Amino acid sequence: MAGTVITDSVIEHVCSRRVIPVVTRLEQDRVRDLVRALKRAGLPLVELTLRTESSAAVLRALAADDELLVGAGTVIRAEQVDLAMEAGARFVVTPGFSHEVMQRCREVAMAVIPGVATATDIIAALDHGCDVMKFFPAEPSGGTTALRALEGPFPDVRFVPTGGVNAANAGNYLRLRSVAAVGGSWMVAPGLLDAREFDTVTRLTAEAVALAAEARP
Repeated sequence: MAGTVITDSVIEHVCSRRVIPVVTRLEQDRVRDLVRALKRAGLPLVELTLRTESSAAVLRALAADDELLVGAGTVIRAEQVDLAMEAGARFVVTPGFSHEVMQRCREVAMAVIPGVATATDIIAALDHGCDVMKFFPAEPSGGTTALRALEGPFPDVRFVPTGGVNAANAGNYLRLRSVAAVGGSWMVAPGLLDAREFDTVTRLTAEAVALAAEARP
């Protein structure tokens, strides 16, 4: 099915939220508090990166809440797709483009947002049927200037910029025609989670939701 664009309903649901909280580190005993904080803020969505030994267990604990849409991030190997699926993730996100990961996602019907940084990456993702892609690392890769340039040759691609996106610049990205959503960790930063500052998590997440509602192309 190379060359055929496939739009997954899960990815559409993720993008409809316009902001993806990206958790890079979380202790399992803080899962319930985080879920509660995100729900209070009106954003029952989270991406947990697979960067620690405990990530699979934490992912499973997050996915146990049926009201939370959970994704696995930093998926760089095909076997991690299986790990994410077994833990209950509904979608996976990759930091770069991997044919092997894309093929495994297709085999097991896992929704995926592949990482891209160049026109070559974008073409490869299109060949695999994807039209929603993570632009990473967004700021080091040229930020909004680069995305405006990519809109010309790729008018039907929608991007999820992640990497250097924060409360100060998220609106600039979300106002671009090609941006479906942004990913960021500023509202769920490790320091906030470690210190159990979940009221702050709720406030920052609610502010992000409001910003996303206002910042339209």
